[in-house]
Amino acid sequence: MSNIQEQIEQERQEAKNVCGTQGSESAECAAAWDAVEELQAEAAHQKEKQPKRNSLQQYCDENPEAAECRVYED
Repeated sequence: MSNIQEQIEQERQEAKNVCGTQGSESAECAAAWDAVEELQAEAAHQKEKQPKRNSLQQYCDENPEAAECRVYED
């Protein structure tokens, strides 16, 4: 997921540059911001596809050594 966040940040910087040189009312500026919005929508879509984790699972991911997170074999 961090890769798409990096792409979003790159596109955001590019959009700022384009709008600064071409003007905020230009078609190039609008297209640059459309690219940012498309990447943000894709990031949101990918986030929805990830399985939901309950609070115990999240806690155990962060604290695998905690007693509540131990797994015992029979």
